[in-house]
Amino acid sequence: MSFPKNFLWGGATAANQCEGGYNEGGRGLANVDVIPHGEDRFKVGSGVREMLDFEEGYYYPAQIGIDFYHNYKEDIALFAEMGFKTFRLSIGWSRIFPKGDELEPNEEGLKFYEDVFKECQKYGIEPLVTITHFDLPIHLIKEYGGWRNRELIEMYKRLVTVLFTRYKGLVKYWLTFNEVNVILHFPFMGAGLLFKEGENPKHAIYQAAHNELVASAWATKIAHEIDPNNQVGCMLCGGQFYPYSCHPEDVFAALTKDRENLMFIDVQARGYYPSYALKMFEKEGIEINMTDEDLEILKAHTVDFVSFSYYSSRCISTQEGAGTSDGNIISSTTNPYLKASEWGWQIDPLGLRITLNTLYDRYQKPLFIVENGLGAKDTVEADGSINDDYRIDYLRDHVKAMKDAIEEDGVDLLGFTPWGCIDLVSASTGEMSKRYGFIYVDRDDLGNGTLKRSKKKSFDWYKQVIESNGENLD
Repeated sequence: MSFPKNFLWGGATAANQCEGGYNEGGRGLANVDVIPHGEDRFKVGSGVREMLDFEEGYYYPAQIGIDFYHNYKEDIALFAEMGFKTFRLSIGWSRIFPKGDELEPNEEGLKFYEDVFKECQKYGIEPLVTITHFDLPIHLIKEYGGWRNRELIEMYKRLVTVLFTRYKGLVKYWLTFNEVNVILHFPFMGAGLLFKEGENPKHAIYQAAHNELVASAWATKIAHEIDPNNQVGCMLCGGQFYPYSCHPEDVFAALTKDRENLMFIDVQARGYYPSYALKMFEKEGIEINMTDEDLEILKAHTVDFVSFSYYSSRCISTQEGAGTSDGNIISSTTNPYLKASEWGWQIDPLGLRITLNTLYDRYQKPLFIVENGLGAKDTVEADGSINDDYRIDYLRDHVKAMKDAIEEDGVDLLGFTPWGCIDLVSASTGEMSKRYGFIYVDRDDLGNGTLKRSKKKSFDWYKQVIESNGENLD
């Protein structure tokens, strides 16, 4: 068996990286709006540097993104031309509830997404909707302290109830929290956390994570009650850790790092905290406010499928002298057997097959690759063409790895939505020059450009991949 007939080929975006319209349609300010381009981006995203509003002297790329807010019809038509079966996009929480704690939603925001979903359905494209792709209304950070506060669980329940009710029949596939484990590395972006003096950051992070996991379980329950056809997934920032050597300490370090990330999915897919996580909390003195009702809801309402992003594998060494490589916010020991992108992200197609097998062996639930791609600088030739053969090569090798996982290993894979199917703002760096798309957007790192869309060589390549259901990769 190769790719199933109903395999969901498509592409992925996020509201905060492409939507724009930050002050239109009644939308409120969100954490993702105030994370600037430039050297302070990581400090703000990690909660070290407080920035809760726009400040003089900074450029904020999320304000406009690529202006999907005003160009969604053109963009979705291009996705349809490629043959997309699904389109992953996300909801801006502050577009639905501008402050986050209101009792009634903002109709303009609801209508915007309704129009987007209807535009998708017009072309037979199934929306795959991330409810929270890092977005959190600023008001919930200022007044409640972000996801460290249990009160946000009730607000999230209100948000998802509105979404599942309003979009019943328009949306079937939902993801609760994007890359839920990124909270460990980018806690302001991931959960709206700013650390108070004397506070134990690790305690705040794991309390916030617990509250998100409970909210995710409630969302799964509510989704199934409102529409039994709803399919709800969790989402991991994925990529297997390899031991740098066969030294037992390296092997155990790799196991430990994998567990650090997989704990989040263990809770969402299995319904309980694994013993290794409970031992870690005990050893580090982390006391989580966790109720009996929390444990019951986690156990009773696990996700229907497991989704993840995969850009590269990771490596870890306990020995001195090993170099480091970047990769989707999570640093790694450099693997000498792998090449790397212009941004230092190591390229490992076989690692995708390994990750697929690890997750499927562990959870025995359908999997969905909802992010994968190559960030690279593209050159527009004199005739307007963009010959991104390097992107085609990267994706071809990863599609082959997916095919092997299905055919040779028996992995149940629902679909594939490469990241940044249209160029958008990079989450980690805030750059536009780090391009992933099949569609080029004329905009630079400082917001200059016409925003004109144009097709890259990879556009036609991916179109034939979809037409042949993954058989024609040349």
